[in-house]
Amino acid sequence: MDLPFDDLDARGFAVVGPMLTPGECLSLTSLYGEQAPFRSRIVMANSGFGRGEYKYFAYPLPDIVQRLRHELYPRLVPLANRWNAAMGIDISYPPTHAEFLARCHAAGQTRPTPLLLQYGPDDYNCLHQDLYGAHVFPLQVAFLLSRPSEDFTGGEFVLTEQRPRMQSRIEVVPLQHGAGIIFAVSHRPVQGSRGIYRVNLRHGVSRVRSGLRHTLGVIFHDAA
Repeated sequence: MDLPFDDLDARGFAVVGPMLTPGECLSLTSLYGEQAPFRSRIVMANSGFGRGEYKYFAYPLPDIVQRLRHELYPRLVPLANRWNAAMGIDISYPPTHAEFLARCHAAGQTRPTPLLLQYGPDDYNCLHQDLYGAHVFPLQVAFLLSRPSEDFTGGEFVLTEQRPRMQSRIEVVPLQHGAGIIFAVSHRPVQGSRGIYRVNLRHGVSRVRSGLRHTLGVIFHDAA
C-alpha cells in the first residue's frame, strides 16, 4: 500500500487502510483485559487527560504491533527527514527502526510506547501531544479496532492545528474498522507566502456517546 504523502504534506494527517483485518482487531482488543502484555495502566481522569483509560505495552511487543512499527517506520523516514530539513531542524532519522530505537535507548528512552486505549460512554481524550523524551519521531499512527455504529457511537478522532497569529484549525476524522490515521506528533512545515513556517498540532478523541471504543496507538520513539 502506498502511503498518501500528499495528504500528509497538505494537512498533517492521512487515513490509510483498513490495514488490520477484523481478526487482528479482535485479537488486539482481547488483550486489554490481560496484565502480562502491558507495563502500565493509565486512568485519564486521574491526570486530567480526559476520561477513559489506556495501557502501554511491555517488551516484547505483540507480533502485530511489532510488525506495524517495523514496516511503517522506514516508509515514513523520507517524509520525516524532509520535514525536518524544511523546518531547519538539524536531526535526521536512520533508515531502520532498530537503529532509531538504539538512539532512543542510548539516551535513556527505553520504555515502549505503543498502547491500547479503551473508551466507554461519555469518555474522551483531551487534546495532547505524545512526547516522551528528547528523541521524537515526528509521525505516529492510530488504528481503530472497534466498529463504528456497531460497537460504539461518537468518539471521533480530532486534530487541531495552530498557525502563527491565526485561530486553530480543527479536523474531525472518521475512521473505518481496522483503518489507521498517520499524523504529525507535534509540528509540521507549511509553505507560506514568505517561505516555510512551523505549525503545531494536537490530537484527541471526542466524547463516546455509547458502546466501547478501542484504539491501537503506534508511536515510534520510546519513553524515558
